[in-house]
Amino acid sequence: MAEIQSFTMNFGPQHPAAHGVLRLVLEMEGEVVLKADPHIGLLHRATEKLAESKPFNQSIGYMDRLDYVSMMCNEHGYVRAIEKLLGIEPPIRAQYIRVMFDEITRILNHLMWLGSHGLDIGAMTVFLYTFREREALMDVYEAVSGTRMHATYYRPGGVYRDLPDSMPKYQTSKWRNQKEIDRLNENREGTLLDFIESFVKKFPENIEQYETLLTDNRIWKQRTVNIGVVSPERALNLGFSGPMLRGSGIEWDLRKKQPYAVYEQMDFDIPVGVNGDCYDRYLVRIEEMRQSNRIVQQCVDWLRQNPGPVMLDDHKITPPNRVAMKDDMESLIHHFKLFTEGYPVPEGEVYCAVEAPKGEFGVYLISDGANKPYRVKVRAPGFAHLAALSEMVEGHMLADVVAVIGSQDIVFGEIDR
Repeated sequence: MAEIQSFTMNFGPQHPAAHGVLRLVLEMEGEVVLKADPHIGLLHRATEKLAESKPFNQSIGYMDRLDYVSMMCNEHGYVRAIEKLLGIEPPIRAQYIRVMFDEITRILNHLMWLGSHGLDIGAMTVFLYTFREREALMDVYEAVSGTRMHATYYRPGGVYRDLPDSMPKYQTSKWRNQKEIDRLNENREGTLLDFIESFVKKFPENIEQYETLLTDNRIWKQRTVNIGVVSPERALNLGFSGPMLRGSGIEWDLRKKQPYAVYEQMDFDIPVGVNGDCYDRYLVRIEEMRQSNRIVQQCVDWLRQNPGPVMLDDHKITPPNRVAMKDDMESLIHHFKLFTEGYPVPEGEVYCAVEAPKGEFGVYLISDGANKPYRVKVRAPGFAHLAALSEMVEGHMLADVVAVIGSQDIVFGEIDR
């Protein structure tokens, strides 16, 4: 009988399950992984360095492009850091809008994760289902910011604009008849809040669909149960956060433990795993989608009852509205100065973290009193998770590497930065 050979192989960066540009150098003993060495930096864009050469308010768009699956959560971390240095607090309505969009973003992220993780392990239908729901939430992004992904919607002092009173509608075309168009536009007749509410009411049924396909599916369980087990102590030592930490049984969520915005007013639970394997992390994220759905509903109810400003009225920090800018000389000067020079931020250093869908997304800012940051450092949750990849896959089969990478929910925008 032939001997089992030891050899080294490349996994990625072109491999579809490498989620972007991960190059893994695997040391194999036959089909068993002895060691996995992740080579990163293939998507390095010097985001932090670029942010140091631009005024504070012009780097918000870079944050969208870090973890490009959970855009607004990244903005939230950066904008909160600037607000902390400036010593300002956005209006309460803006905070509710931010929380609502943080949770919409969490659902978007987990849908993307579930679809791609399922596809990696061989479940194709769930991929099609999750993208059906993502489409509706992308429309919500587009309605408030004009773009489907990189929104730049959060600004220091509030949000770019209030929620619109109408939703974009599908138009008739040669591919769709009027009956089909009417069906698609059924929940788009009212305001944005009406549209979000109709999504929130229907979404639990959709989660049930995903669970029907996966949770008790024996192939899914064979691919995820007892794969990539991380003990609670080890998860803490490795610097895990988010679902990776909660999947190992540690109840740590910044929204509860260090509440920001209006999370203290929200009623939601923190799902926690037991075994710390890929299956538990899957269950945690599925339940997180349900909890996010609850939070979005609470925000919709509050926003209906409480109109008000969504931006501070201090025009040294926030732009005047378009009408004033075109009418009034002083407003025009404010507008011009704001978008060319920005504003000086008091000297100091600050670290602000938000509970992003993947874990603790933190921004460390140092200001020397100028209009540009002296130093920007982003704490990406995926970085610590990827560092633990080798430990999680040692002794498993090659096919399980795919399951573990999927379970970590890795996006390279934030890891390589």
